[in-house]
Amino acid sequence: MARTVWDSTVGKKTVMAVSGIVMLLYLVAHVIGNLKIFFGAAEFNHYGHWLRTVGEPFMHYEWTLWLVRIVLVVAVVAHAVSAYQLSRRDIKARPSTYVHKKPRASYATRTMRWGGIILGLFIVWHVLDLTTGTVHSGGFQEGHPYQNVVDTFSTWYGNVIYIAAMLALGLHIRHGFWSAAQTLGVGSRTRDRALKTVANVLALLLTAGFIAVPVGVMTGVVS
Repeated sequence: MARTVWDSTVGKKTVMAVSGIVMLLYLVAHVIGNLKIFFGAAEFNHYGHWLRTVGEPFMHYEWTLWLVRIVLVVAVVAHAVSAYQLSRRDIKARPSTYVHKKPRASYATRTMRWGGIILGLFIVWHVLDLTTGTVHSGGFQEGHPYQNVVDTFSTWYGNVIYIAAMLALGLHIRHGFWSAAQTLGVGSRTRDRALKTVANVLALLLTAGFIAVPVGVMTGVVS
C-alpha cells in the first residue's frame, strides 16, 4: 500500500507537502530563536544551552535535540527525493513541441528547482559552519553560539551566502506554501486569495527575520 502511494504522483506530492510543512514549522521556531541574539550574548548562549537540555530529566542531555535533527533530516531527504522524482517525471511527460505557448509562470515557480538546490547546498554549509565548526571563520567556540554567529557574519562571504540563501528560501516558501495547500485539499476558489496572502506574509516575515541577524552584525547592533 505504502509503495503504491509513493509510486503515484499524488503520493509524491503529498510527501512533498507534508515534509514541507514540517520544515516550515521548524523555520518559524528557528527564526524566533535566532532573534534572541538581539538581547545579548548571555541570552543567546543560554538559549543554545537550553536546546540541549529540553526534556530533562526524562530525556537525556541532547536527546530531544537529536530527535528534532533526525525528523528534519528525514523531512529534507523526503522533500528532496520526491521533488527530484516529480521533476524527472514531469520532464519525461512533456511533448517535444508545443502547439501553443503556455503562460509564463511566476518567478518563484520557475526558480523552485534551482532554489531547492541552493538551499540544499546552504544547509550543508550552515551545519559545517555553525554546528560542527568545520568551515567556521575564526576560532569556533563550542557552547558559545553568539560569538560563532558574530564571527560568521563578520565576513563578507558569510553574509553573501546567508542572505542569498534566505532570499531563495523566501521564494520557496511563497510558492511552496500555496502549492502544499492545494495538494492537501485545503485550497479552493474562495480560499486561494487568503492562502496566497498567508504565503506572502510568511515568506516576508521569515526572510526578514533571518536576514535581520547578519544585518545586525554588519551594522554593529550585534557585536
